[in-house]
Amino acid sequence: MHAQTLFNEIVQQLQAADVFFGHGAASAEEEALLLLSHVLTRDPDWINRNPQAPVDTEQAQRVRALLQQRLDQRLPMSYVTGSAWFAGLEFVADKRALVPRSPFAELIGKGFQPWLGDVRPERVLDLCTGGGCIAIAMAKAFPAARVNAVDLSPEALSLAKINRNKHRLADRLRLIQSDLFNAVTGCYDMIVSNPPYVSEAEYQQLPAEYRHEPGLGLVSEGQGLRIPLTILAQAADYLSDGGLLFLEVGHSDQALEAALPAVPFTWLLFEHGGSGVCVFSREELLNYRHEFNRAITEPQYES
Repeated sequence: MHAQTLFNEIVQQLQAADVFFGHGAASAEEEALLLLSHVLTRDPDWINRNPQAPVDTEQAQRVRALLQQRLDQRLPMSYVTGSAWFAGLEFVADKRALVPRSPFAELIGKGFQPWLGDVRPERVLDLCTGGGCIAIAMAKAFPAARVNAVDLSPEALSLAKINRNKHRLADRLRLIQSDLFNAVTGCYDMIVSNPPYVSEAEYQQLPAEYRHEPGLGLVSEGQGLRIPLTILAQAADYLSDGGLLFLEVGHSDQALEAALPAVPFTWLLFEHGGSGVCVFSREELLNYRHEFNRAITEPQYES
């Protein structure tokens, strides 16, 4: 059997099962590629370039068994294979952290241009790092930078440690257990964050695949905005002069704007999908801190 034949079989079954796509793969074709890549121990680009590559009987059986697990349990494909691709890098993925799927990958690939200009960040903070994918990709993109990666969950940090070691970054990437900024010290040239921003009501309506991910990484109190508002209110204290905060709130972008009507937002545009990432300078964060704090104390966002 050729890889293309098995690929077509996987796609057909995924489409017939009407599963949800969105955990690092946007279509049945992308999921099929990830599954074949895992079993054949080749990167997805190699699979694409070699559609006539031979697949032996044992490999085909392995693919079908994993596919059945995906279909029966509605597991995200990355949890089925135990791996995920983000920003061109492979990571270990399991239920300790969300499957990486942030548009930050595109920003990292572009070196955060034009926002950084000629600046080469020396200290970077990744807040709510989960399995460490954004932090690791940042460390790879900026080889002179030291990166601190923060998360509240010890389970997520244990996975981030595995990924840090996989990419041999123990000398430049520090993992910190902290509730947002509580255990963070020092100042950074950049803060990036993809925090929880889903309300409890929204979480209850999500497709079955999300139920396998840790709710701690998805749900924020205050209609999904409590954590993003807290980050906006506190980030300036941890940014150097001229430093930047890049904050992802996904589909909660309109709700965040509604909560902060006096704050001008700069929303980034993406060529390869994704939305809901805003950027603030330290000066802007200080100028509008009173607005962030005001919103936090409003009853609908307090809890």
